Amino acid sequence: MIPGMNARQMQQMMKQMGIQQVEVPATQVIIITPDKRIIIDRPQVSKVNMMGQQTWQVVGAAHEERNNILPDISDDDIQTVVDQTGVSREKALQTIKESKGDLAEAIMSLKSD
Repeated sequence: MIPGMNARQMQQMMKQMGIQQVEVPATQVIIITPDKRIIIDRPQVSKVNMMGQQTWQVVGAAHEERNNILPDISDDDIQTVVDQTGVSREKALQTIKESKGDLAEAIMSLKSD
């Protein structure tokens, strides 16, 4: 906010400049990256439209969580690794999980042991 300017004056000035701002009643914002989630609880969220371009402004305290997303592992996947390497189903499953579902990597890992 500009010192000496009240909120109404600020809104009028923004309108004259073609800037529209809308408050969004969000309760939580989650940003998902390949390796983590950034979570902002009770955020203040504004959508700003300036000259046809939308910008989102998020203010609040954030915390991070690691993504522990494992792919679906089918019985066929496990059996393929068992057939190719001769290990037990349990060992095949464990290695597939460690390789994040990449069967080729799991097989290569088991064959190099």
